[in-house]
Amino acid sequence: MGTRAESWASSDAVRASMRSNKSRDTKPELALRKAVHALGLRYRVAVRLPLPGRRRTADLVFPRLRIAVFLDGCFWHGCPEHHSVAKTNSAYWSEKLRANRERDADTDRRLEEAGWSVIRVWEHEDPVEAAHRVATAVRTARASQVAGRSR
Repeated sequence: MGTRAESWASSDAVRASMRSNKSRDTKPELALRKAVHALGLRYRVAVRLPLPGRRRTADLVFPRLRIAVFLDGCFWHGCPEHHSVAKTNSAYWSEKLRANRERDADTDRRLEEAGWSVIRVWEHEDPVEAAHRVATAVRTARASQVAGRSR
């Protein structure tokens, strides 16, 4: 067989650790979903967004209301409060996080241009407070839909 391609990881242990990171159903995401559900809201999970030519997924989606909720990890998305700079392979991680933030901004812009509301929640935020932000956006969108129908 062929040889394995050069890895971005600084060691096999780092590679194994990074590969085991979950992309959904993380503890912060489950806490947010539980809090949103407790407020009586129903949503879809890990939905691919309607962005032509782009493969983007939101953590919680209210499709009819066109609301996308993203729960951003402090490390992966460069939280201004909690992000720590990687000591090993720092050039790789710096570029990776810059690209993540750029992709996030592009996703937000594209969704907003398509008439969607975007809510971004940091993993360190209190899930109940974040759920109330989501609920406010949902109530506002529902009221807007009702007002639009009554005209």
